[in-house]
Amino acid sequence: MTEQILILDFGAQYTQIIARRVRECKVYSTIVRFDLPAEEIAALKPKGLILSGGPASVYSPKAPLPDRAIFDLGVPILGICYGAQLMAHLLGGKVARGAKREFGKGTLLVIDASSPLFANLPDSLQVWNSHGDKLVAPPDGFKAAATSDNTEFAAIEDRDRKFFGLQFHPEVVHTPQGREIISNFVHGVCGCGKDWTMRHYIDQSVEGIKREVGRERVILGLSGGVDSSVAAALLHKAIGDQLTCIFVNNGLLRGREPQVVREVFGRHFRIKLQYEDASALFLRRLKGVIDPERKRKIIGKTFIQVFQAATKRAGAAKFLAQGTLYPDVIESVPIAGNPAALIKSHHNVGGLPKNMKFKLIEPLRCLFKDEVRLLGLELGLPNEIVMRQPFPGPGLAVRILGEVTPKRCEILRAADAIVVEEMKASGWYYRIWQSFAVLLPVRSVGVMGDERTYDFTVAIRAVESQDGMTADWVKLPYDLLERLSRRITNEVKGVNRVCFDISSKPPATIEWE
Repeated sequence: MTEQILILDFGAQYTQIIARRVRECKVYSTIVRFDLPAEEIAALKPKGLILSGGPASVYSPKAPLPDRAIFDLGVPILGICYGAQLMAHLLGGKVARGAKREFGKGTLLVIDASSPLFANLPDSLQVWNSHGDKLVAPPDGFKAAATSDNTEFAAIEDRDRKFFGLQFHPEVVHTPQGREIISNFVHGVCGCGKDWTMRHYIDQSVEGIKREVGRERVILGLSGGVDSSVAAALLHKAIGDQLTCIFVNNGLLRGREPQVVREVFGRHFRIKLQYEDASALFLRRLKGVIDPERKRKIIGKTFIQVFQAATKRAGAAKFLAQGTLYPDVIESVPIAGNPAALIKSHHNVGGLPKNMKFKLIEPLRCLFKDEVRLLGLELGLPNEIVMRQPFPGPGLAVRILGEVTPKRCEILRAADAIVVEEMKASGWYYRIWQSFAVLLPVRSVGVMGDERTYDFTVAIRAVESQDGMTADWVKLPYDLLERLSRRITNEVKGVNRVCFDISSKPPATIEWE
């Protein structure tokens, strides 16, 4: 059985980051409900538990509380922020509202260099805080391991029971050596090895898929994006010709998308690929539609109709596969009783129409995006597929402001292809989160040769981000911007002006619609 660390989620905005940091230590991590019964936790045989932060106060009537029996399991426990205060509170310590709150950057002073959490770390560390309450008296058996300007109990420990508490957040990048602290816990305290690798995951997943699917057939909606492509490669490795991929061309795809998908999956991997060209239908239904939300609904409804018809032509199948990722699961499906707010709804989670009689299989649902990319490379997918930038589900429709027409799709597709080509040639494409062209419903006067023109404007968007939740615009070199502008206005008929978007998220979004 794979060694794992369980993370009890008390509603922290950073819970997923904790899971990522543990996996970066090459140890598998799983996020579970904060109130998962101790006997169920014991059955999972974790090597350690991490109690996440959270927005509540331990004294709140609605404070989320764990099963107290977790402290009797004999498993090492690390409490972070609310998790540390909660552990101290439940074990007999005292937590109080701080005279001053502690948010943002702070300095941690390690007062016990022998503490296993701070092994091989300096006596003074920069850390990130986000709390109003603070621990004022530790439980019996605990002692302080580190202090801060605001508290003498910034880190506490009971080494005999292997219980540790941190009032700061080691998981965020603003605690530069936080990764080493987490590594010290999972390796030094919990005794985990470094067995979590993509090769190990592939072997484990292939066996699991074979057991679940048996001799039944599986259908996968292949978009050409990273997630569905990696899911297709993994499923094909496990069950071969039992998998049929359906690729729907909605007329809103990137340049050469249909050709690339058919070449890579149909001819190279020899995956059963059913190509459905519904571009005329999608564009006909979008005619005259300007409102962004109406566009999305039309595209979503039409896709379901086309896909349903395609599955009937594909033949009987028991399973429908999706490229759902771990963040999709955690963010889109609130755990019953979990205090964390529902962040977003996602088309991959719970999106099946009621009349589609399939059983879901989601081979990537415990992976993060960067792990999926590593998995894709390990499976032999080309760099062009695995490392490509995110592309929205509604495709070019959310990058064409105003009405979507075949002509406007053609213009944007040509402009976007130039952006991708130049970003790759300059080395910027793989360094940032996303870069693309947007077609604006703005026409302006221009001069080309001896003639006046009245053509469209293209905006270029380039952002850097960790997860797409926030983003900052990228300061691309002027010579690159100049090449982009010159090529687009020279090579794309119908465009005479190019702008560069310098908005961050927030207040803007990454996509324009």
